[in-house]
Amino acid sequence: MAKEKSKKRPRLDKKTYEHHLGHLQEELVKLQEWVKQEGLKVVVLFEGRDAAGKGGVIKAITEPLNPRVCRVTALPAPSDRERTQWYFQRYVAHLPAAGEMVLFDRSWYNRAGVERVMGFCTDGEYREFLRACPEFERMLTRSGITLIKYWFSVSDEEQEKRFKERINTPIKRWKFSPMDLQSRSRWVEYSRAKDDMFTYTDTEDCPWFVVEADDKRRARLNCISHLLGKVPYEAIHYEPIKLPPIKTEGYERPPLSSQHFVPDITAEFDTKDTH
Repeated sequence: MAKEKSKKRPRLDKKTYEHHLGHLQEELVKLQEWVKQEGLKVVVLFEGRDAAGKGGVIKAITEPLNPRVCRVTALPAPSDRERTQWYFQRYVAHLPAAGEMVLFDRSWYNRAGVERVMGFCTDGEYREFLRACPEFERMLTRSGITLIKYWFSVSDEEQEKRFKERINTPIKRWKFSPMDLQSRSRWVEYSRAKDDMFTYTDTEDCPWFVVEADDKRRARLNCISHLLGKVPYEAIHYEPIKLPPIKTEGYERPPLSSQHFVPDITAEFDTKDTH
């Protein structure tokens, strides 16, 4: 069934959102440097309904970070060869080494969601996943990986609004896929699949954390704040740096006329702004 309605709150305004996001992103940089220095291994899973806002929070997290330390993994549909492998095998290849964070934009939980609902796996494969997944995640945590799982929850009304926006906005049209239509027509099936998934995989060792995502800005701030609280870190002390002067002796710059420059289209903006 559709999620229960809660008391409507006003949308968080852009100015307030950007103010708090800036502070949280500063803390994310501190977390990144701590992960790198201490050799931590962090995995964060982002799951939820289509158009629930997973991509937006991942973008907000990674925007200030070094992609060599914090990378995003969004795997396509498995190849014919990968379909014959142990189910978790292709995900294992993307797990972090020491000093790395990996954000999975959808993960091995595809089997409990889209594969289950759309019939892309057999009943036997699905049942084996529910049995194996908790143990697989315990293996990860025993190996020293910090595993954090987020489920983004969105109402059917808000999802419909976002789907329409994707359809009617040229720069967002690519986000809409035939699977999005299926997710709307099979809302109840996806709800049941999610409930069953939580029953088996919302464990004490690796719990699910639900993010209320009807307000994208609140969802991003809440998720980032929670993530920062799940990985203990300290600010790294940097030694003062003094930039040395540039030594230009013996160097003569080639004439600018010998180079090809990108046309400055913003010049016409300056003219328009003066009127």
